[in-house]
Amino acid sequence: MEFTPEKRRSSAEDSLWAVVAVVGRVIRIAEIFPSRTAALHDQAWREAQVRAYASFLERSGQAPPRYMIKPIRRTELPRQWKPLPALGFLNGNL
Repeated sequence: MEFTPEKRRSSAEDSLWAVVAVVGRVIRIAEIFPSRTAALHDQAWREAQVRAYASFLERSGQAPPRYMIKPIRRTELPRQWKPLPALGFLNGNL
């Protein structure tokens, strides 16, 4: 099968980078970005927020979320997906 420029372009446009939040066995896509650099910046910001609230999480017995980035295609997003607020874990929104 040969790829035409149109197929390559649509494949590239379909590629995104996801910041993924993990707490225990729960995995949620927190946010998506068109570039890996933007995803890395968001991951770092979210991790800083978790560090800032580390004592609160410890006192309340909540496990802190871990964040990682991974490539994802737009077609892999759940139908009802919405961005996860950075501090959503404080309200149990993870």
